[in-house]
This record gives sequence, structure tokens and C-alpha cells, in this order.
Amino acid sequence: MWYPPKVTAPPTNPISISDAKRQCNVLHDDDDDLLEGYITAARDYVEKYTGTALATQTVEVKCDGFCDMARLPVTPAQSVTSIAYVDTAGVEQTLPTTAYEERFDNLDAAIVLKYGHQWPAIRPGSRIKLTAVVGYQTLPANIKHAMLLWIADAYEKRENDALSDWTAFDALLCNDRR
Repeated sequence: MWYPPKVTAPPTNPISISDAKRQCNVLHDDDDDLLEGYITAARDYVEKYTGTALATQTVEVKCDGFCDMARLPVTPAQSVTSIAYVDTAGVEQTLPTTAYEERFDNLDAAIVLKYGHQWPAIRPGSRIKLTAVVGYQTLPANIKHAMLLWIADAYEKRENDALSDWTAFDALLCNDRR
């Protein structure tokens, strides 16, 4: 079982102020702070909607057993920084990179043993800690467009509005949900 990820190196926003201003037809700098807030809110909303990390960030996630490595909870994964565990003697160890390989296929991410290796025994009740770099290196165009739609809608309406069943936002993001 995976536990909720902890962000240890926060992401930068994948949408620039100039992109947001162009989408909203804003020609002044008065609303830059407001737009920055909308960009952050849009990133957070889309990350939760899709179940993926949008911008490059470092996360730490914990699990109960090495069998959980067959499907990582945060994608898209870029690299594994470390895999730490507590051995049966109660000493924290780091799994050598020579023992495993990363299998990152867009929204499917796994860590598997290399041939001839086996997972080490861990102390009962301890957790395995995976530190990884996740997020898109280049944000897909459909996700960027959905975020810009969300930002423009938030900028234009600035108050609660009734949501319809299916929107362009949903259509742009439906294939990127995990």
C-alpha cells in the first residue's frame, strides 16, 4: 500500500504569466498576482483531476512492501533518487541502483528487479521510502490548453458558477486521468 506523497522540492508553474495574459486578453500588469494565483490553482486542480504531477518536482512516497514497486503512485516519473528501507537488524539501508531498473512508460511507472537480484528483507512494520523526480518535462499541449481554459474562466467569472456535465476542460483531460 502506498501512502500519500510528500513534495520535497516544489514545482514551478508550467504556465507562464504571459501565456495566461494572452489567453485572458490582459494588456496590463495590474492583475499579475491574481493570474499567478489562478495558475497555481489550475495546476493543483489539474494534478488532482488527472492524478498526475504536471511540473517537475521531487516527491517522497512510502509503501509497506517491495511488491508495491510494480505500480508507482505518482507519474509521470523521470528518475528514482533513492529507495531506502530498514533491514531486519533495524538499520536504514539504501537499495543499490544496480539491483533494480526503472520502467517509466508515460503514465505507467514501475520499478523492477534486475535479473539475478531479489528484494531485501525488511523489518516488519517498517516502510520503504522512495524518493523520485516526477512530472512532465514538457507539458502536453492538451493539458496546457485545459489549464488556460480554466484560468481564463476563473479570471472572467471570479465567482461561483453552475457547472455543466461535460466541458471542453473535461474532454481535453479525460485521456490523461490515472
